Amino acid sequence: MHALTEFYENAGPALSAMVLGAFLLAGTVKGCIGLGLPTVAIGLLSLAMPAPQAAALLIVPSLVTNVWQCLVGGQFWMLLRRLGPMLIAICVGNALGAYWLAGTAVEGASSLLGCALLLYAALGLAAVRMQVPPRAEPWLGPLVGGATGLVTAATGVFVVPVVPYLQALGLDRNALVQAMGISFMVSTLAMAGGLIYSGALGTGEASASVLAVLPALAGMALGGWLRQRVSEKAFKRGFFIALFLLGGHLLFAG
Repeated sequence: MHALTEFYENAGPALSAMVLGAFLLAGTVKGCIGLGLPTVAIGLLSLAMPAPQAAALLIVPSLVTNVWQCLVGGQFWMLLRRLGPMLIAICVGNALGAYWLAGTAVEGASSLLGCALLLYAALGLAAVRMQVPPRAEPWLGPLVGGATGLVTAATGVFVVPVVPYLQALGLDRNALVQAMGISFMVSTLAMAGGLIYSGALGTGEASASVLAVLPALAGMALGGWLRQRVSEKAFKRGFFIALFLLGGHLLFAG
């Protein structure tokens, strides 16, 4: 048990409360709109710690909360075949990014994360409607996957540009949710490999990440409750506005 709590004992009550609160809020967002856990958690935690450490704490909650999205929906194998080249490219991009960045302090990492959050929030607020024709998927999917992997390796955020791309494929609601779950799962596993390679994910961070599952799951339950009582459109708008402000802060503070 001491191994599970060692990180929080060393961090102190204020930082521990911030970590657990960040995962509670991130889980609430995911429970309400189906995505946003890594984005919110990394964005908030990066205010108090380096991005690689924040990403290490994210691994287990992200894996656990994305399992259902991967398996529920009934279209897993069809989506896996369709998205396969993009998923492979995510792994390749992340591996290349982890290799290039290993052992180095990324200058402006906070600013890079801020830019990623600003771009994602701007696309969400603008409600940009894009469409990818089927003939473009064989070459555009791997490009999007590679770019997502590189962004993930540098910032710990894996929603840009993959989420706008998936939304542009014309999938029905259930298939889209499942496709995002598959993408997020692969990105999380690829990021975990990169963090292990760079030495940012050790037993201490992994143990702390296990405990972070509890507030994340509690947040998802709360988010599911809110989804029945709050307009999803209004919640998403508030989410993207908050993300835009957070991204701006990280950009200029970095």
